[in-house]
Amino acid sequence: MVENNYFEELNKVDCNDKIEKKNGMSYLSWAYAWGEVKKRHPDANYTIYENKDGWNYFTDGHTGWVKTGVTVNGIEHIEYLPIMDYKNKSIPTEVITSFDVNKTIQRSLTKACARHGLGLYIYAGEDLPEDNSGANEIKNEVKAEKAKATRELNKKVAEYNKSDEGLEMRYKNMYVLIRGMKQIDQYNKDKVLMGKVSDLLNELYEAQKTEAYEALNKLVNEKMLKTEPDEIPADICEKGEFLQAG
Repeated sequence: MVENNYFEELNKVDCNDKIEKKNGMSYLSWAYAWGEVKKRHPDANYTIYENKDGWNYFTDGHTGWVKTGVTVNGIEHIEYLPIMDYKNKSIPTEVITSFDVNKTIQRSLTKACARHGLGLYIYAGEDLPEDNSGANEIKNEVKAEKAKATRELNKKVAEYNKSDEGLEMRYKNMYVLIRGMKQIDQYNKDKVLMGKVSDLLNELYEAQKTEAYEALNKLVNEKMLKTEPDEIPADICEKGEFLQAG
């Protein structure tokens, strides 16, 4: 075990009465942090790194960050910190001010001191993913409710489609749809529609809606033969009694 472990020494310093709260985050004053380090290690020093142009911050053209280092007992710990606004969101490069940079440098140096042990516990957990369990639980509940509502709606639609009123509506809609096809061979190319028509014809037959069955079947055969019926029957266009079995 290393004797006189300076990290343990700094890590034992109680900083609780110096912690400041802002926007839900905990901060330690740079002046206090540096003072505590220097009291115990007078030879400690810090470095504010500059880019190739001599600026005291770095940028990728979109946002910026600072790089600082604190050396204690000959050991340097470096801290990179993005330049952020009061909401802790990165500030776009074009609006970064010298005040923003200076404030970020102070915060970065404080965190570099924490890497040596001073107030490190203050930052515990800040690099962990946010706990979204509550939000995820709500999302799952909403998703389950939507799924339940969808199932109930589908059930009601299925029940309506099987009723006389629903069957009548589907028959009329299908007749008008197919009758309105103007492009040659359009019906023959629509395999999905052909399947739906086949199902509807079976339902009409089983419900003994003979006249409706024959009218739709005739129209389908005409479309398959690429011929055009004269006109849509009046009982399809106008509201009236559903075609009954003959």
